[in-house]
Amino acid sequence: MPAVDKLLLEEALQDSPQTRSLLSVFEEDAGTLTDYTNQLLQAMQRVYGAQNEMCLATQQLSKQLLGYEKQNFALGKGDEEVISTLHYFSKVVDELNVLHTELAKQLADTMVLPIIQFREKDLTEVSTLKDLFGLASNEHDLSMAKYSRLPKKKENEKVKTEVGKEVAAARRKQHLSSLQYYCALNALQYRKRMAMMEPMIGFAHGQINFFKKGAEMFSRRMDSFLSSVADMVQSIQVELEAEVEKMRVSQQELLSVDESVYTPDSDVAEPQINRNLIQKAGYLNLRNKTGLVTTTWERLYFFTQGGNLMCQPRGAVAGGLIQDLDNCSVMAVDCEDRRYCFQITTPNGKSGIILQAESRKENEEWICAINNISRQIYLTDNPEAVAIKLNQTALQAVTPITSFGKKQESSCPSQNLKNSEMENENDKIVPKATASIPEAEELIAPGTPIQFDIVLPATEFLDQNRGSRRTNPFGETEDESFPEAEDSLLQQMFIVRFLGSMAVKTDSTTEVIYEAMRQVLAARAIHNIFRMTESHLMVTSQSLRLIDPQTQVSRANFELTSVTQFAAHQENKRLVGFVIRVPESTGEESLSTYIFESNSEGEKICYAINLGKEIIEVQKAH
Repeated sequence: MPAVDKLLLEEALQDSPQTRSLLSVFEEDAGTLTDYTNQLLQAMQRVYGAQNEMCLATQQLSKQLLGYEKQNFALGKGDEEVISTLHYFSKVVDELNVLHTELAKQLADTMVLPIIQFREKDLTEVSTLKDLFGLASNEHDLSMAKYSRLPKKKENEKVKTEVGKEVAAARRKQHLSSLQYYCALNALQYRKRMAMMEPMIGFAHGQINFFKKGAEMFSRRMDSFLSSVADMVQSIQVELEAEVEKMRVSQQELLSVDESVYTPDSDVAEPQINRNLIQKAGYLNLRNKTGLVTTTWERLYFFTQGGNLMCQPRGAVAGGLIQDLDNCSVMAVDCEDRRYCFQITTPNGKSGIILQAESRKENEEWICAINNISRQIYLTDNPEAVAIKLNQTALQAVTPITSFGKKQESSCPSQNLKNSEMENENDKIVPKATASIPEAEELIAPGTPIQFDIVLPATEFLDQNRGSRRTNPFGETEDESFPEAEDSLLQQMFIVRFLGSMAVKTDSTTEVIYEAMRQVLAARAIHNIFRMTESHLMVTSQSLRLIDPQTQVSRANFELTSVTQFAAHQENKRLVGFVIRVPESTGEESLSTYIFESNSEGEKICYAINLGKEIIEVQKAH
């Protein structure tokens, strides 16, 4: 062991400056040792605290492992092996907790306690003796100063004797305190080395005992168990990798589809519509009234179940009944300037709910499905076959007709016979073009302006609507709204959207209508005009009337006798147009073509117009 620096006790009485200088070195060393001891104690207490936290953590871990079985996972199928394995691990953690608790106790007794004792006993003793030595030194200095001031007169011998005794007592006290202080400082040089090593010996012994007992406890019986658990984890990992690869391939296949899958209304021109559905599911917007005139739209998931329309909000466990579809009716409606809306009406005629689909295809498929369900097709033995037979009926749900049309259908015993008659009379419905097709300049003058909105002049609007009133909101009928409707033998309603109108040069051929369709659609595409005014086209035996679906106010009225040509587009069956011949104030006549898009086939509108003209001819003959 290397030599230790010491303070010479023999020089304590002299108290020379050299001795005081050496003493200051020992005092500085003691102060540094005190600071380091405090820092070392904090580190050891942190280790002890961590060990205590490990005891509490392992105890909590054991409880959590046992709690896995009590979680009642909704997808807990096949967890039996996991539960049994976790139970075994819980027992192992409990045994480890015992070892950790024992280690924490050993660290407290053999590591933390010795350093605390060194600080509280040895360092505190040195600090106390330093204070006593300072007080004794001060008393000695004061007594020596008093002694030095004694006079030379002999009559003060008594005072001299007393002062001398006082100096001797102070010097003796200083000598004693210095000897004790020097001894404590000399001993501290040995004790500090012991104090630094004893706690670490206790720490090392505690850790060794912990690992020894742990090895004895687990090495033998844990090897086979850990091996089996590792094999199980490896097999799960293999299954996971296979499933991940499978999902990756499926993801690539699903993402490689055409962009139209993500577009809500990608096939608006020619959608592939299944009109034979007897069940349907998907998201729709539900119209809710929040006040007298205010409404909100909520996107919900709807599905049909038997004869019921169900609704299930996002996050709900099950759906609720929204509407009984048996014997109800469904039709497309114009609602709040929104596209693809349809309304379900109850059997007693009361207006039901209004829904909005996200595309034309979804809109028509929902209408067809609800129409099929309302006829209770789902109760038949072969509902799909019955739905196919009633496909034509489902198509008519898109375009509502009046009671006259229903009477005509009910009076015909055979629908096939009626359809065949319509086909035979096709030459009357749509006049055929002549063999020689005229040039476009012969039909429509170049540069003819196109009108995209039905905006009538003020005087004409007032003349057409003078005396008419808005529909009574309380359900009362007004006989003066359409006076010609009472005497009309034909009343049929179609939902149409106005595309445009323009002046033409001739009405001798239907080619003028086809050319007008081409120019109107081309102009809309060039100028990005997509908004269309939706109206109800009422065809009677006297006139063609365009009615606002919201206010029931007439937007335009054309005498049926002024309609000289009418035709549906040969490819896009929903496009229909007619030519109007109107006399001018100058004595001449003007020709204008009006182009519309219908919710149903344009042939139906042409058939209704032709039927109205035939009624006029019959009335003239009589």
